[in-house]
Amino acid sequence: MNIRWLIRFQSVITLASGMIYPYYLLFLKNLGNSYSKYGLAFAVFTVSSAAVSRYLGPRLDRFGREILALSSLGMMASMLAFPWVGSYVWVLVLQAGMGICSAMQRMSERLLLADYTDCGARGPALGNYHFWTSVSSGFAVLAGGYLIDWLTIDVLFYLSALLYAASAWMVWRLRGGTSRKRAAG
Repeated sequence: MNIRWLIRFQSVITLASGMIYPYYLLFLKNLGNSYSKYGLAFAVFTVSSAAVSRYLGPRLDRFGREILALSSLGMMASMLAFPWVGSYVWVLVLQAGMGICSAMQRMSERLLLADYTDCGARGPALGNYHFWTSVSSGFAVLAGGYLIDWLTIDVLFYLSALLYAASAWMVWRLRGGTSRKRAAG
């Protein structure tokens, strides 16, 4: 894997999350029926993400790619489960799982960005990375808006799950080899 593959992979993840996120907020609001429940759901997401970060940190250097692939599989499972959620308690359970997957994704993404760029010359690669992942996000939100007019939110969850599965497959397929820094060490 190199920076170009990381950009492609992360663009697929951004596409998956951007497609569902704005409409997912409406889903949570409708299920929770109050802003306090809505706030609690996001607090569970944030706290679970923070809690798992300390556990993941020592394991990142050795298992960064695997953690990245598992984060996509976890998000895929969450997206497949959301259309079947019937109670607020299950929303909180899924939010905790998604918070854990988010920490896994963010931390391994940053590790791999550092691995695939050179100290003192990271700016252009990071600019390119941010450009393509942001373009993917914008496209996904736009596409999601058009798709939800013709489809249901459940279908958007399933399409998002499919993109998360594709991203996990991309990382798993490219998991062989070592990064430049690990190969040098």
